[in-house]
Amino acid sequence: MKYNFLGDSGLRVSELGFGAGTLGGKGQIFSAWGQASQVEANRMIGLCLDAGINYFDTADVYSDGESEIMLGEALKAHRQQAIISTKVSIRSDDQINHVGYSRSYLLHAVEQSLKRLKTDYIDVLQLHQFDGFTSIEQLMRTLNDLVSSGKVRYIGASNFSGWQLMKAQSIADRYGYEKFVSHQVYYSLIGRDYEWELMPLNHDQHIGAVVWSPLGWGRLTGKFDRHHPIPQQSRLHETAQFAPPVHEDYLYRILDVLKELSKETQKNIPQLALNWLLNRPTVSSVLIGARNEKQLKENLKSKDFHLDDAQLKQLNSISAVYPPYPYYPYWNGQFSERHVQLVSSQFE
Repeated sequence: MKYNFLGDSGLRVSELGFGAGTLGGKGQIFSAWGQASQVEANRMIGLCLDAGINYFDTADVYSDGESEIMLGEALKAHRQQAIISTKVSIRSDDQINHVGYSRSYLLHAVEQSLKRLKTDYIDVLQLHQFDGFTSIEQLMRTLNDLVSSGKVRYIGASNFSGWQLMKAQSIADRYGYEKFVSHQVYYSLIGRDYEWELMPLNHDQHIGAVVWSPLGWGRLTGKFDRHHPIPQQSRLHETAQFAPPVHEDYLYRILDVLKELSKETQKNIPQLALNWLLNRPTVSSVLIGARNEKQLKENLKSKDFHLDDAQLKQLNSISAVYPPYPYYPYWNGQFSERHVQLVSSQFE
C-alpha cells in the first residue's frame, strides 16, 4: 500500500481508503448502497487493515448514524491504526436547528458522532456541504475551537466550490485558525470536473483530495455497456437523483476503451478505473466502498499494478471533455487534456 500526505498536515493516509457508506442499510438510498451486518463489516474492515488501509470515511447521515456505530465497533480494537473521517451538516431529523454549521449545531453534531464512533477524537472532521446561512468567520472559529479542544485533529471540506473553499482558507489565514487539509470530492473517469478549478486550488493551498464515488455511481463497475444498458431495476436508479448526469455515448466510448484495456492487462474495469485515479495529481486517497468481501478484495487489487504511458494516454484522451468558461484554454484551441497536462506539470 502506498501512503500519501493529506495536504500539508503531515498525516499520511493510504492511497485507498474505505468508504463506510455501505454499512447500515437504513433508508431507501443507503439500503441501495449496501446492507452489511456488523459481522460482515468487521470482516471487511479487517481485510482493509490487513491490506494496509488506514483511512476510514463515514458521515453522521449515513443510515441515520448506523454507519458510524458499525465503523466504531469494528475499529474499537484497532483505534491507533485507524484514521477516522466523518462528515456533518446534512439534516437527519426534524429539529429545526439540526442542520448546517451554526456553532450550536456543529458542537452538538461532533459530540453525537464521538458517541456513535466510540472514540475520544475524530481524526478528520469534514463539512459535508456548504452552508450559506452561517458566517464563514463563525464556522472557522468553531472548527478552530474543536481542534484546540482535542475532539478533532484535522478539518476538511466536502463538495465545496472553489470560491467557498478559498474564502474559508483566507479567513482561517487572516485570524490564525486551523485550515482545511482535505477536500472530499467527486472525481472519476466519467466525471472530471474536479480538474478545472479544484485541482489547481488544492495544489496551491496544499489540500489533499479524498475521492468519493470513483466508479461514477456504479457506471464503471463493468456490469453495463452499450450492449447491456443499465436496467430499470438497477440500484443506480434509486440513487441517481444525486448522481451527475452522464451522456450515454460518452459513457459507452469510455467503457469500450476500458474493455480493450481489460483484455490487454487482465484487470477488470473497476480496477482500471480506480488505478487511473491513483495516478492523478493532488489525490491523497480514493475511497472504495463494498457491499461484500468479494467486491472489496477485487477493488483492493487496483493498487497492485501500473498502467503504462500509452494506456494512461488512452484513458486520458477518451475521457477528456472540453472545460467550461473560463477554464477552457481558448488561447490555443486545445481540449481539456492539454489543460490538465498544464496543471499536472505543476506537481512534477
